[in-house]
Amino acid sequence: MPQRLAVTGRSQEPRARFAEELRRLRTERGLSLRDLAKAVGWDASQFSKMESGQTLGGPEIVQALDQYYGTPGLLVTLWELAVADPTQFKEQYRRYMMLEAEAVSLWQYSVSAPPGLLQTAGYAREALMAGGIKGEELERQVEARIRRGQMLEAEDPPVFRAILSEAVLRTPLRDAQRWRKQLEHLSEAAERTNITVQVLPFGAGLHGLMNTDTMFLRLLDGRTVAYAENDVRGELIEEASKVERLMRTYDAVRDLALSSAHSRKFILQMLEEVPCEPLT
Repeated sequence: MPQRLAVTGRSQEPRARFAEELRRLRTERGLSLRDLAKAVGWDASQFSKMESGQTLGGPEIVQALDQYYGTPGLLVTLWELAVADPTQFKEQYRRYMMLEAEAVSLWQYSVSAPPGLLQTAGYAREALMAGGIKGEELERQVEARIRRGQMLEAEDPPVFRAILSEAVLRTPLRDAQRWRKQLEHLSEAAERTNITVQVLPFGAGLHGLMNTDTMFLRLLDGRTVAYAENDVRGELIEEASKVERLMRTYDAVRDLALSSAHSRKFILQMLEEVPCEPLT
């Protein structure tokens, strides 16, 4: 059998391929980053980060580049593939992320941090830094986490229920203003029709998920899978009997939680305790 030859010699990794195409299109036209910034209207540093793979940018800037270069749909398609590429996540999370992206409804219990789908960029950055991530990898992980949450804002978004231990709301960021923005984001999310946020107060006592972050995903084929994680390890659970047992535990925890209306009031009370930005 003859040896298979590469057609283009370019990267087959979606994120790297997107960055390569951006560089190729600009350099073939003899443009500097400043030239491109003047022509398209975004800052040159943004294009530099996109071409180096530090960020993917948003759909608006990619559409503008497609229009400028006369490549209708090419860059948007490469961008979509890069955004959806599971290799941007750590290996142990990749299968879960693929399933999450196709879920029609999701249920979560959070022990001590807001669900990744409801985190602000400021919260995600500080949390990831606390885990030792820094530099370009930090920026990639923050961007990936924020893009996950954007699926809840899509035209036909999945239904999402989040039960937050009271500890989530009483474990602030070091930066008070970033923490304020995170609480505001939770409060605003709780008002959306596809999102339900409930708080499990400390007074609820002991329960079956005390030390376990848990997420359930209902998929298009009708299956429900679960992901359970503690400080030591995480596990994707697909066996129906195990998922069912865990769901019964989740239902029992939900019965202990505050109603969605009372939960939003609780979040707003926590927000009132955060120092406002000092006047200048």
